[in-house]
Amino acid sequence: MKNYTILISFLIAGLTLFSESQLFSQSYGDDRSGTEGFQFTKITVDARSAGMGNSNMADATDGSSLYWNPAMASKIGSSYATLSHTAYVVETNQQYFSYIHKYNDFAFGGSAQYFTSGDQKETTETNPFGTGRSFRTHHLSLGLTGSHKITDLFSYGITLRYYYLNFYDVTYQTGAIDFGFSYDVGDTGLRFGVSTNNFGFEASPEGEVTNSTPQGEETRKPESELSLPTRFIIAAAYDLYETEENKIVLTAQVNNPSDNSEELNIGGEYSFMNQFFFRAGYEFGNEERILPSLGAGIKIPFSGKMLKADYGFTNFDRLGTIHRISLGFSL
Repeated sequence: MKNYTILISFLIAGLTLFSESQLFSQSYGDDRSGTEGFQFTKITVDARSAGMGNSNMADATDGSSLYWNPAMASKIGSSYATLSHTAYVVETNQQYFSYIHKYNDFAFGGSAQYFTSGDQKETTETNPFGTGRSFRTHHLSLGLTGSHKITDLFSYGITLRYYYLNFYDVTYQTGAIDFGFSYDVGDTGLRFGVSTNNFGFEASPEGEVTNSTPQGEETRKPESELSLPTRFIIAAAYDLYETEENKIVLTAQVNNPSDNSEELNIGGEYSFMNQFFFRAGYEFGNEERILPSLGAGIKIPFSGKMLKADYGFTNFDRLGTIHRISLGFSL
């Protein structure tokens, strides 16, 4: 009865948050869309999160914790390294690396998220099919994290971030912080997470661009500043069923970004022998999501440590599919 009561509470909380997010999205979402820069920071960095519909912030006890909620880093059992590759839409791609070093109840980490457009054809008004030249954009986020597990139930963390964006000869640079908390509800299997990401300063442009126009070459210096897509997240995770061989985890989170409407994400993970993993999730409030996200993973003992490989599949309605592969090493 205790487990069923917790599950019902979990579902009621999720439905309530979803109702609120729908109200806000109808009122403000369309007005805020596309008003911020550094959009690459919203691209999920790891395969496990993607496979669970980006719903597992309260259960991100691996290298992805440095992306979702720095408080989760101190809940990891040992030092941990993660490598991830995302084959994103229209031949763009993203790489992610993180390392977490555990020291007693503290964790210190570093992360790097790099997104690139690949080579793109340059087109102009006079050459709509291409000028013969190409360009490539570069998007980088670097973070340094500190996290502390105060008790077995409560932890907090903060990340200092540096952002860099470059296209043609124009560069934007700025800094920000992420901070968050994590709380376990005793030994019930229920846990919560709260985080704020990309809270920082506007970035001013540096450099200038020369374009071909019908009137000839024109050199312009961008003047518009770019602000960060600040994101507030509330999440929950619940161990629905657990034996020596089988475990089912349910996850849910509400994302409240500064430049779009709110979303409710739900997901789940089934694990067998804590070695084989199967995942699914769905993102409500995202018009591009028609099919649920799917994922799988395997954990293998390796030289006295643990090697974990994960795959995540996400489908966009109009832009196609996204594939993610992640490797994690306990150290």
